[in-house]
Amino acid sequence: MKGLYLGELEELILLAVCCLGTEAYGVAIADVLAAQTGRDVHISAVHTVLYRLEEKGFLRSELGGATALRGGRRKRLFDITTAGKKALRETRDIRNAFWNRIPALVWEIA
Repeated sequence: MKGLYLGELEELILLAVCCLGTEAYGVAIADVLAAQTGRDVHISAVHTVLYRLEEKGFLRSELGGATALRGGRRKRLFDITTAGKKALRETRDIRNAFWNRIPALVWEIA
């Protein structure tokens, strides 16, 4: 899996981009992360990871239209690439393989 490794925040941000579809931009991604994980992630951390994922080829971005609500500024919208989908699938498969190896007895004792 060398080259496709995802850190926890990278994985969560890729998942958030998938959930948001065409509305995946920094603030919306941070809001989804907070809602789903209960953790507040600083917007600058979100942007840092978004740009790193784009450099890795897991995301692509484009500027959306300017709006009066944003003072005429444009949003940078993100979309997952085929490589990003592959990285998420491989990460999921590895996690599931580990979960499936845990004996039922471990959960019965706890």
